[in-house]
Amino acid sequence: MAQSYEERIETLKQWIRESERIAFFGGAGVSTESNIPDFRSTDGLYHMKYDYPPETILSATFFHRKTDEFYRFYRDKMIYTDAKPNRAHLALAKLEQEGKLTGIVTQNIDGLHQEAGNKKVYELHGSVLRNYCMKCHKFYGIDAIMKSEGIPTCECGGTIKPDVVLYEEGLNDQVWNGGEAAIRNADMLIVGGTSLTVYPAANMLYYYRGKRLVLINRDATTYDSEADLVFHESIGDVLSTAVEL
Repeated sequence: MAQSYEERIETLKQWIRESERIAFFGGAGVSTESNIPDFRSTDGLYHMKYDYPPETILSATFFHRKTDEFYRFYRDKMIYTDAKPNRAHLALAKLEQEGKLTGIVTQNIDGLHQEAGNKKVYELHGSVLRNYCMKCHKFYGIDAIMKSEGIPTCECGGTIKPDVVLYEEGLNDQVWNGGEAAIRNADMLIVGGTSLTVYPAANMLYYYRGKRLVLINRDATTYDSEADLVFHESIGDVLSTAVEL
């Protein structure tokens, strides 16, 4: 007989109490509760405002060939400066403060985990908060993108590029290795807000060798049958209740 939500929450609470090295692997579903939409979800705006699908616009080829069009989409759909950490972010920050959480591996690029207070965050796909000149490599914050029009340019004349991993680009080896170590050494892995269909990021799960794999995602995933505990409820509800925010 399937466990009730209350029974699963109690199990999660117990596992958190008993664990010493918890790792968290998260995706877009963590940030949607901060009103940051998953760009893969269809809202009809793409067809009205853009001539290309998001995956095409967010490719390295498109960035270099149609930089102006890339930035029109990027400013409109990928940056949410008013977004604030939600209950899931705050619960994970509390776990780190308590010495339970040893690392967050995220596919998100919004920086909300750090804003919530987490220090050990491995951003597989980079961050909208970091930008750099492709010519002189000078660093720029997000204002360089938001306060400019068209293609943002450096004082040296070079194009400013977001420090995000576009399609066709490889992941940062140092970030990958740090995230891999966090998951490999964990005695509990919580996976949340991800359908586990984006690769190579989803391969991170294969590094986990523990016995407590928890999946929290509103929709079922192909990994549900391999998990030790599954929630198809709000990640904010689940984590804030389990951590007792």
